[in-house]
Amino acid sequence: MTDTPAQSRAEAAKSQPSRAEQAQSQPKVIIFDTTLRDGEQSPGATMTHDEKLEIASLLDEMGVDVIEAGFPIASEGDFAAVTEISKRSKNSTICGLARANYKDIDRCWEAVKHAPSPRIHTFIGTSPLHRAIPNLTMDEMATRIHDTVTHARNLCDNVQWSAMDATRTEHDYLCRVVEIAIKAGASTINIPDTVGYTAPRESADLIRMLLERVPGADSVIFATHCHNDLGMATANSLAAVEAGARQIECTINGLGERAGNTALEEVVMAMKVRNDIMPYRTGIDTTKIMNLSRRVSSVSGFAVQFNKAIVGKNAFLHESGIHQDGVLKNIETFEIMRPADIGLTAHNISMGKHSGRAALRSKLKELGYELADNQLNDVFVRFKALADSKKEVYDEDLLALVADEATNDAHDSIQVKRLRVVCGTEGPREAELTLTIDGVDHSIDATGDGPVDAAFNAVKMLFPHSARLQLYQVQAVTEGTDAQATVSVRMEEDGRIVTGASADTDTVVASVKAYVNALNKLVVRRQKSAPDSDKKSVNYKDQG
Repeated sequence: MTDTPAQSRAEAAKSQPSRAEQAQSQPKVIIFDTTLRDGEQSPGATMTHDEKLEIASLLDEMGVDVIEAGFPIASEGDFAAVTEISKRSKNSTICGLARANYKDIDRCWEAVKHAPSPRIHTFIGTSPLHRAIPNLTMDEMATRIHDTVTHARNLCDNVQWSAMDATRTEHDYLCRVVEIAIKAGASTINIPDTVGYTAPRESADLIRMLLERVPGADSVIFATHCHNDLGMATANSLAAVEAGARQIECTINGLGERAGNTALEEVVMAMKVRNDIMPYRTGIDTTKIMNLSRRVSSVSGFAVQFNKAIVGKNAFLHESGIHQDGVLKNIETFEIMRPADIGLTAHNISMGKHSGRAALRSKLKELGYELADNQLNDVFVRFKALADSKKEVYDEDLLALVADEATNDAHDSIQVKRLRVVCGTEGPREAELTLTIDGVDHSIDATGDGPVDAAFNAVKMLFPHSARLQLYQVQAVTEGTDAQATVSVRMEEDGRIVTGASADTDTVVASVKAYVNALNKLVVRRQKSAPDSDKKSVNYKDQG
């Protein structure tokens, strides 16, 4: 009996691979996250040991293939963090960075060898500008690359080699040294746009040229590492993938030196949303993106700009009447992805003073936070206090509470006990402050140009220090005059840069707590067992 047209279509549909099967058949792009190494090199973005462990755990859980956990030779703090992250890793390959010398490589291996899947990442600057730093000829540098990659390969079977400033290196020489690195045992070759100089077409052409000209290129993975100085890091990375690169190096929120690195959330969501023209897959659980973005912003002290792609506060907001009407009728008219795709809750429902612990726990879990009972109790007490001072407590308020709880430790040596300020059109502006320092209360009155200046002067009088305030930033968490203010500060003392943050409905209180939070971090840095043990003092001239 002949099948009907409907039956024929049904049989044809059955024979077609599912969307999941199609995705699995696509080439995989390895996501290499360097938030803890390159991202942390942003001035002031230094994270504590525990914060690094937390971020690494979240990256591992999200499905990041390779975590570059740090630069082990740079400081004792980096070495300790990379070592502990290696011991705790479950799924991700753990990578450490090393310059092209045996001492760096040995130190890196000592840190990453504890990981189930370790990697050594060694690099050297190959452009004319960078060759001049260690004063090496082309032949001398070629020999250095062969010897150091060979040394790394003898320690670890997973070696990545990077040609720093590759995009400004002569093509013939770049092909030569890439071939040397492959023959010496590197399994991943990274082609960095170190200064963000390249355009997308050049990025693609460079990868294509290396794949065509370098013997053995088809046996290794080519990686792209782009900086955002000209705003093209994401475009450059995706262009490189289209040309044959199969690893993207990136950071959460695009955190990094100068204008930052390729943003993980941008390249991952670009390949997911535009899979029709970029048929590549990753192993990233995109629903965990938003939580990681918030956490990295909190611990680094770098706020995410409101109009940042994917994770910015305005990324899914519509104010234009035409846009609002279109979204209400059909969300696809003006939204190309769903908020839920990146872990944003569909509804920002307010909570109030009658909400209980169970409701708070449920809401925090929905926002990506699963707190232990003692942590929940602490946050609940602060939530009740906030609910008494605000009519409605929204998701953003709860996130600020959790972040503030994480950054202000009850065991900190300096605690804010009492603050009262006098300000207005008539001076003087005064602050009465009581700090608990190592368990002892100290009080003082101080004046200043305004209430914040007076309060900061009071802190400095009670706890003398030479740290210079580099950044003071205030951001409203929600709308309205009763909104919480999130305050971020960055301070520098003798080359040590620390950040502090706090949130409160009183901007001056939040300011003082953020300032004290930074000072507590500074105290910890001062108390390292070895002098300057966590100051990163790596210079690229010391290549030998």
